[in-house]
Amino acid sequence: MSNTPVVTRIAPSPTGYMHIGTARTALFSWLYARARGGRFLLRIEDTDRERSTPEATDAILKGMDWLGLDYDGEAISQFARADRHREVAEEMLEKGDAYKCFSTQDEIQAFRDAAKAEGKSTLFRSPWRDADPSTHPDAPYVIRVKAPLDGETVIDDQVQGKVTIKNNQLDDMIVLRSDGTPTYMLAVVVDDHDMGVTHVIRGDDHLNNAARQMLVYNAMGWPLPVYAHIPLIFGPDGKKLSKRHGATGVEEYQMMGYPAAGMRNYLARLGWSHGDDEFFTDAQAMEWFDFDGCGKSPSRFDFKKLENLCGQHIAAMDDAALLQELEAFLAATDAKPLTDAQRDGMARGMYCLKERAKTFPELIEKAHFILTDRPITPDEKSAKNLDTVSRGILNELTPQLQNASWDRDALEGIVAQTAEAHDTKLGKLAGPLRAALAGRSVTPSVFDMMLVLGKDETISRLQDAAA
Repeated sequence: MSNTPVVTRIAPSPTGYMHIGTARTALFSWLYARARGGRFLLRIEDTDRERSTPEATDAILKGMDWLGLDYDGEAISQFARADRHREVAEEMLEKGDAYKCFSTQDEIQAFRDAAKAEGKSTLFRSPWRDADPSTHPDAPYVIRVKAPLDGETVIDDQVQGKVTIKNNQLDDMIVLRSDGTPTYMLAVVVDDHDMGVTHVIRGDDHLNNAARQMLVYNAMGWPLPVYAHIPLIFGPDGKKLSKRHGATGVEEYQMMGYPAAGMRNYLARLGWSHGDDEFFTDAQAMEWFDFDGCGKSPSRFDFKKLENLCGQHIAAMDDAALLQELEAFLAATDAKPLTDAQRDGMARGMYCLKERAKTFPELIEKAHFILTDRPITPDEKSAKNLDTVSRGILNELTPQLQNASWDRDALEGIVAQTAEAHDTKLGKLAGPLRAALAGRSVTPSVFDMMLVLGKDETISRLQDAAA
């Protein structure tokens, strides 16, 4: 298979939001294919008609889009390929690798009850497996694939190693139901084969499925894909990640304002590592990602680590790209879009906003001085800094700033001189200045705010506060 171009896929079911575990599997599949010049495909496993919804399909597409996981070609609907799945079941039947089973649900249950009572295996063995077709009744039937009765099936897994399953543990699984609809187990194999998938990367809860799905590959004489079953994601308490741990859907993380690059970095680190590297770029992840780095035990989702990495990605991001992603966040959360003036201010101020902001809401909070309009209404905490004395000092400061050259050194010099003249420290003036310029007590440095706001706006805000 070494000369075959790599083809990976992600195959989510559209029965709800896109789970964070699905997103990580998609990421691993994307990294593996992209690094090797291969193809990464998307298949929507929408065969469960009761539970599949267009809204859920939309959520999957949006989640992939937000995470920046681009796939090749069109998304494929599994349901739309039902005729092809049936065709394969019929072909196996014709070749003698599958058979018609007429056993009813009641008969199967009776068999299991009897086996249980006798302490035998309850794995159903159909009496129709080797029946003469001339004895077939005119009744509904399912098509079952013939599993080998003895020996072993070996899954040569890239993450789990060699996994051996005794064939007497495998049942003759149903590939076509009595109403003519294909089963999931058949559909997956036919789709993977037809899509040319060379590497199946998925959660290790599918490991047993691999042994059963190999029955179809072998019956059809198709080459097996390379399997890589990765451990599941657990919550901080060591139990399978669920709603009680917090957000489990990808779009919830977008809504909470995590940057996509930070999310990709963190998801890559869940169950895979490259030495001690925690923070890395997409290019590094592509260069480094391989199955050797995947662990065998479940990884634990840690919100603190996610926030820490996201903060590093926000700080490292190009200003224009960061502004673009911030605007996408505002649109996704139905917040008011930025005005042209706000956008210009954000572009000027990004250098002093992006340090130490871990999420977009934190970035927006730091940018309050840009996004707010005069007159500034200070919040309760910062209002305490605007007493009579400090207002007087701001009043004195304003004319001196009128003629200042508007650079950091000049501004620091003027504020320091004013503080000295009043026998106080520069730090003591920071509180009133923050209150006047931003109406908040926690902001970027007062000099950064002055530089971003410009001379006219700064002086107007100081005059408002002094008055």
